[in-house]
Amino acid sequence: MNNIPLKNELSIESSNLKNGALVFRAINHPLRQGMLRLINEKGEMAVTQIYMEMKLEQCVASQQLGILRRAGFVRTKREGRLILYTVNYNRIEQLHQTANQLTESIASSQVTVPGPAENQQN
Repeated sequence: MNNIPLKNELSIESSNLKNGALVFRAINHPLRQGMLRLINEKGEMAVTQIYMEMKLEQCVASQQLGILRRAGFVRTKREGRLILYTVNYNRIEQLHQTANQLTESIASSQVTVPGPAENQQN
């Protein structure tokens, strides 16, 4: 038996994990990625410009922009009756850094599975 000390309590913060997953899911969608690229290209855009340019229904564009906004990937600014969207580059960079840290830790903890020859020796 292994003599590895066990912790009394395993702490898994479900709400943080769920919120983190929502952030990753928000950007991991082709339509929302297209919206971010379009807004980046134009600098700032109103929802009307976005849905017309992308040939979407207004409700679809608004729903997708809401997901991006709640995840922090776009910022809004009101000008009269218009709400203008801009890309939040800091948030995207933050997400890339987090993803890189996660994937680096996976790569550094490479688990090797023994091949058939190694299994016969044991």
